[in-house]
Amino acid sequence: MKLFKRDRRSLFGEILDWMLTPLLLLWPITLALTWLVAQNTAGKPFDRALEHSVNALSQLLMVREGRLSFSLPGPAREILRADDSDQIFFQVRRSNGDLLAGEHDLPLPPESADTGGQVRLREDTMQSKEVRVAYRWTMVNTQPPEWVLVQVAETLEKRKTLAAEIVKGVMVPQFVTLPLAVLLVWLALVRGIRPLAQLERRIRARKADDMSPLDERSVPEEVAPLVSSINDLLSRLKASLSTQKRFLADAAHQLKTPLAGLRMQADLAQRQADAEELKRSLQQIGRASVRATHTVNQLLALARAESSGRSLVTAQVELVEVIAEAIQESLARALDKRIDLGYEGPEPGQAPSTIEGNATLLREMVRNLIDNGINYTPEGGQVTVYLSADAASRSLTLMVEDTGPGIPEAERERVFQPFYRALGTNVDGSGLGLAIVAEIVRQHGAEVSLGSCGHPAPQVGARVTVRFSPAPR
Repeated sequence: MKLFKRDRRSLFGEILDWMLTPLLLLWPITLALTWLVAQNTAGKPFDRALEHSVNALSQLLMVREGRLSFSLPGPAREILRADDSDQIFFQVRRSNGDLLAGEHDLPLPPESADTGGQVRLREDTMQSKEVRVAYRWTMVNTQPPEWVLVQVAETLEKRKTLAAEIVKGVMVPQFVTLPLAVLLVWLALVRGIRPLAQLERRIRARKADDMSPLDERSVPEEVAPLVSSINDLLSRLKASLSTQKRFLADAAHQLKTPLAGLRMQADLAQRQADAEELKRSLQQIGRASVRATHTVNQLLALARAESSGRSLVTAQVELVEVIAEAIQESLARALDKRIDLGYEGPEPGQAPSTIEGNATLLREMVRNLIDNGINYTPEGGQVTVYLSADAASRSLTLMVEDTGPGIPEAERERVFQPFYRALGTNVDGSGLGLAIVAEIVRQHGAEVSLGSCGHPAPQVGARVTVRFSPAPR
């Protein structure tokens, strides 16, 4: 039952409903129980009075010269009858049915005479009125001894009146305390949800760029998980905004140079009268546009890898197939530079080569490793992709080796930073390839390391190793 209906669900209203509804439903039950208890309580003193009257009448039974008699003095009879609210009836009857005194139409008890002489109570009807009857079978020493029934009956008016007074005494104060209880519950709820209102005001007062976590110590224990979730959301939102800002700054910085070159070459081309010079300018424009396109693609790939985060969709990926697709995409560039691009490792289905990951990002990682090797390998060199599986540790190892100049040991950690390029290289590039690889490796819980292949100088060669551990069975 909803006491407080609203268009929008309210936590305050929900708690108030669940607290007040049982209270209001229990009130009539309390009234009924109070009435039953009051009737039982109100009847006890009157029952004791009836028992006393039965015992007193039993004392008036006498045996004279072997004959049973009962004598009730007139004043005692008047006292027995003197009651403004109820009617009192009595009866003294022998076991053979002879009436010694009292009303002859008072109903007989259901038990026989053999009751041990104890006073008993029952509900009955006398002259179409409900009565409470106290009765006793008394042994009289006649010859032979016999049982005599003594009964006293009383209507129930005083009992009902007293029970009603008890109920009034109990329930009337509840008409005062019930609204007071509702008011106290209301005030308690207002005070109880005050921290939520304070939290709402703190959040609303924040600036749009304030991503600092909320203080979990100033909120109730029940709200702490919600605040923790909000802080986690703020942290992820902050990381996402930082990624976007960094992407925009990087994109603006990296595109500034090739776009300026394009503009300069276009201006030069417009002023060229010689066909050969115009052709060279157009070639420069083409190379600059290729570099700009490559930079944009790398920036988008890095942004995609960084923004995947916790929402990374993973599945069982066949790494051999991913490597084959990446090699196929890079084959044309390798042929242009007369580079031997090869693969050494298991064929699909021959050995365990499946990992849990994102196929798109893994293909981007392998393609960047191959492109990086092709960029820094001189014509006639080699770029080889290796894949091996360790059955004992259930790990997979991916290696890409080239016959280029290699990476100095002092710079092997820094080359994973965006836009950093090793000194002494004259190769066009954006400096983002290994940064993309590092981010994808991190998201897949793998490890990446750099080394040399050990070729004789000047072709020291670079080796990039990615270890996926453990690999799924």
